[in-house]
Amino acid sequence: MKNNIFEFVSALVLIVLAVAVLNPTHAWMPDMTLMLLQVAVLVVFCLLAAFVLRESAHDEREALHRALAGRIAFLAGSAVLVVGIISEGMTHAVDAWLVLALIVMILSKFVTRLYSDWRL
Repeated sequence: MKNNIFEFVSALVLIVLAVAVLNPTHAWMPDMTLMLLQVAVLVVFCLLAAFVLRESAHDEREALHRALAGRIAFLAGSAVLVVGIISEGMTHAVDAWLVLALIVMILSKFVTRLYSDWRL
């Protein structure tokens, strides 16, 4: 239970930091503060990734809930990237990072699926 609280807090902190980094006009944040926030985003993401990698299911119901959460997260992330690609496509200036992120998500999903089918 204690790890769930730390995981929730680190996810919440990551969301707050990521929103703070979205300052594209530099209206309220000098460059040095932005750099420090970016380092903080990286550190908190690594902490959250450690929690995600360490999680394990104790029974079938818990394994099903974790699989469902992963499936919903994949679909939500993919949907956001597709909406970003389409909206930027309307201006004829699609950012390569959006396409690359979508490709990495799809490839990692299917490579992991093939590996787990072969392994198990």
